[in-house]
Amino acid sequence: MALSTPRTLLLLALLCAGLAACAPRQDYRGAQIDEDRLKEVKVGVSTEPQVNAALGSPSTTSTFPQWGTIWYYISSETEAVAFLAPELIDQQVLAISFGKDGKVAEIKRYGMKDGRQVAFVERETPTKGKDITVLEQLLGNFGRFNNQNTGRSNR
Repeated sequence: MALSTPRTLLLLALLCAGLAACAPRQDYRGAQIDEDRLKEVKVGVSTEPQVNAALGSPSTTSTFPQWGTIWYYISSETEAVAFLAPELIDQQVLAISFGKDGKVAEIKRYGMKDGRQVAFVERETPTKGKDITVLEQLLGNFGRFNNQNTGRSNR
């Protein structure tokens, strides 16, 4: 059998496409911090506008004003294979704290080892109403709008 037959070429192309679909796909999200730009940010010297100019807008900011202003730059790397759910490979958080004077007070880095798993509660809050099946939903309106009930004729 020759390699150049259409059937062989088609099988070879399908095999290559199948193998390519199983190749891992990496995805990068969030703020990618340039280390040279980060070196421009100095503790006790740099202000909020200077940090914004060097690193850009933060991913999020602190929500507790009593702790001071903290800017968070968050990035993550995931990997997905074929149709499987993506797996978190790496996650980095850069936290820049500002003092009352508006200057950088502290720069901290957090990685995956610093994170904690949060256990979500699986319970559901009950709602008022009647639980009906899919069949009842589909057939629920048949006979509700006939001429006897409305007193009107279709003529």
